[in-house]
Amino acid sequence: MQQARDSQGRDGGRLRVLVVGAGFGGLTLTRRLRAAPVQVTLLDQNNYHLFTPLLYQVATALLDPSEIAHPVRGILRGQGNARFRMGRLLAVHAAEHRVETSIGDIAYDRLVLAAGSVNNTFGNPSIEEHAFPLKELGDALALRNHVLAAFERAATTADPQQRRRFETIAVVGAGPTGVECSGAFSELSRLVLRRDYAGEPLDRIDTELLEAAPSLLGSFAPSLQRAAKRTLERKGVQVRLSTPVKELKGSGTLVLGDGATVEAATVVWTAGVKASPAGELLGVALDRGGRVPVDEWMRVVGVSDVYAIGDMAAVRGVGGPHPMLAPPAIQQGEHVARQLTAEATGQPGPGPFRYRDKGTMATIGRNSGIAQIGRLRFSGFIGWAMWLVVHLVQIIGFRNRLIVLINWAWDYVLFDRPVRLIAEAKRRNGDNQIP
Repeated sequence: MQQARDSQGRDGGRLRVLVVGAGFGGLTLTRRLRAAPVQVTLLDQNNYHLFTPLLYQVATALLDPSEIAHPVRGILRGQGNARFRMGRLLAVHAAEHRVETSIGDIAYDRLVLAAGSVNNTFGNPSIEEHAFPLKELGDALALRNHVLAAFERAATTADPQQRRRFETIAVVGAGPTGVECSGAFSELSRLVLRRDYAGEPLDRIDTELLEAAPSLLGSFAPSLQRAAKRTLERKGVQVRLSTPVKELKGSGTLVLGDGATVEAATVVWTAGVKASPAGELLGVALDRGGRVPVDEWMRVVGVSDVYAIGDMAAVRGVGGPHPMLAPPAIQQGEHVARQLTAEATGQPGPGPFRYRDKGTMATIGRNSGIAQIGRLRFSGFIGWAMWLVVHLVQIIGFRNRLIVLINWAWDYVLFDRPVRLIAEAKRRNGDNQIP
């Protein structure tokens, strides 16, 4: 039976909130509205929440996809005022308070865009076509399959030049993801795969990290940048700074800015992200990164009853824009939840949003990490231990935390990656889409 609607079109008198995106910001917002007199619809093209900081560990055969992803319906189970819909956002009709999606139209009283970010190849078609991104679960699985298959090819290739190409992994972009990814690939190849392929004609296995800027980890203090570079080099990663990539040929040839080339069968692109193209549906002027301009209450400038949070939001005013990381998205989701709760209950709302920087950190593999918390700087084992604790606590679900901890311990003690599987889903009649 259709729910009763008041004169404002609200379900049973409750404010209808549509949240687009089940990432850190959207999921936090939805859960924080649990006790509010609102009806929340959470829309996402996937039926799971992905813990993206550990995505590279799926790509490097340490974790299984189910250990960093959790079904959204399971997360929202028991939250009576929330429902989940799996679909893609196609159009926003702000004047009519409705959106078009791949599963039909959805009406709302308040719309919150929290669709995150996508890979940014800066308009380079060769990178778009041939490099491996690392933003989605499917990206990590495709990359894992490719790397393991490349080593199988290396073991059976008689041509030394071809074998060297199969054994080389190039990571482009030395931000936190690139640094963590290159460190993990180096440990996978040196500590695990070399033992798997003992007796095979493998040469020197190379992991290269290429960065256009003169330093890696640009958001970290110089002392931590230097510590990270030393650690990567000690782990066998060849770090090339001030080395822009011009082109990637389909054969696996990276053409650098100075004309030099790097032969690598595996090229991972972590050189940048941009806001989800969902922001383009609002018809407002976006910033250079595709982010939606919002005021200090996270309201989209020039569009009524629409908010944007997380990687999609370019906050105007003091402290903005904020980094495209999980902590700002979570805090913005909490802030908008307080605003909507106040609006639904007729209470005074919170003041302008203020981001509280609780620090940033990155791991560079076994026993080594860096952490920057205010004026405090940590590196080496302490930084690594801090990274482990923080990320373990943030994973959703006790089962996932336990299994991740077991896999980390297994790898640490036995130098073994448990998910070295080349597994691809089979499709019926070439298509696995629901008609």
